[in-house]
Amino acid sequence: MVPPKLPFSLKHCFPRSPPPPRTFSIIPLPPPTPPSLSLLADQCTTIHHLKQVHAQMILTGRIRQDPFAASRLLSSSALSPFADLTLASRIFSSLPYPPNTFMWNTLIRAHASSPNPHYSLCLYVSMRKLGAFPGKHTFPFLLKACSNIPSLPACTQVHTHVLKFGLCFDSHVANGLVRGYSVSGDFALARLMFDEMPDRSLTLWTTMVCGYAQNQCYDEALGLFHEMIGDGLEPNAATLASVLSACARAGYLELGQRIHEFMKLKGFEVKVILGTALVYMYAKNGEIVMARKLFDEMTERNVVTWNVMISGLATHGHVEDALGLFEKLKEEQAVVPNNVTFLGVLSACCHAGLVDVGREIFYSMKNVYGVDAKIEHYGCMVDLLGKEGKLIEAEELVKGMPWKPDIVILGALLAACKNNGNTKVAKRVVKEILALEPHNHGVHVAMSNIYAEAGQWNEVLRLRKVMKEERLKKTPGWSLVAT
Repeated sequence: MVPPKLPFSLKHCFPRSPPPPRTFSIIPLPPPTPPSLSLLADQCTTIHHLKQVHAQMILTGRIRQDPFAASRLLSSSALSPFADLTLASRIFSSLPYPPNTFMWNTLIRAHASSPNPHYSLCLYVSMRKLGAFPGKHTFPFLLKACSNIPSLPACTQVHTHVLKFGLCFDSHVANGLVRGYSVSGDFALARLMFDEMPDRSLTLWTTMVCGYAQNQCYDEALGLFHEMIGDGLEPNAATLASVLSACARAGYLELGQRIHEFMKLKGFEVKVILGTALVYMYAKNGEIVMARKLFDEMTERNVVTWNVMISGLATHGHVEDALGLFEKLKEEQAVVPNNVTFLGVLSACCHAGLVDVGREIFYSMKNVYGVDAKIEHYGCMVDLLGKEGKLIEAEELVKGMPWKPDIVILGALLAACKNNGNTKVAKRVVKEILALEPHNHGVHVAMSNIYAEAGQWNEVLRLRKVMKEERLKKTPGWSLVAT
């Protein structure tokens, strides 16, 4: 995985960073005042209430005289459920005294989880330029921003500063580094950090196992899990969810069952995350009856839980059950279906050849639920329409896509033409494929076979003569379309 390049380096300043205060008036601080306004800032439940407290702090001069009160106001505006980062940045920039480390950390933390996590790195640069020193809480927030970008260069630069300030063996910082490197795709560095930690917490073990599991390194995830158990650590819910996911994707049903028994023995409460992981593990390994039993026993489910069960039923040919579960989801209105939900339902329709049902569900995505169809949904519809011989409708559907069709979806349409012996549509599809990939000569082989099955031997001879004269070679893999 090649990490995206950042538009900045930690060695420089950037115009996009939230503006720090440039000048300060040094005001002697009076004795602490009663913390009523500070408490009010913590107890606000809406941004409107917080702005009222802010106004009172300005009128009474509290915000200019009491850094503690300003810190609480900043924390509420940046980290509360009704957070307003624009307001938080204005409060931060208007302080008449240098912000303390808590204030810097608050804003860095808020931006790390925002849609613009790179602002956290910009703030850190400004912090260092103004001579403020980071603490052990600063780097976990910065590394969270690196994970959310994600960016390997940013992670390595932050790692350099971690070493400079002697915090590489702090458990929270090390955990952030392992997660940052894992998310950025550098497992060698992630594992090196993990191995160099003299005291590994359960959180650190879990982060490393999750990193492997989420990046398709299933054997490594399971191997590390066994090593963790061998060291005498008892896994928590997050660890078990990651290991169950690895068991599902790697096909290790027996191990997944043993983990399930372990959970029962230790009395783990099966909530949404663990319950979904168990349903996924059993469904992925073909144990649909057990997966459905666990699904029905769950008292709380999120959209991922529903998606896992619907997709599992569809994959294993339980079409009526998958469609029935989708209807139940709509009736209960507990969660809103997303694009993964519709992909599972359309897959079920493809298995059973339910064109009318599939068409209705496909168009309800946008019209009823506001979910934009992706290339995978169009692929399902092309497959479904092709199986029923509705090639003209499939071709029109592909033409009406909001983006140009790729080789995969055109290949699916060409395969449908072959199955239905439709040479007219096939010729148009081949033309589009060659426009995208002029050297993809495998489509000529596919087209030749389509002509042969349709009994158009003159066209077969003509096409093979062209291929021989031009010494065209078949692209590997295109024989799948021709067979």
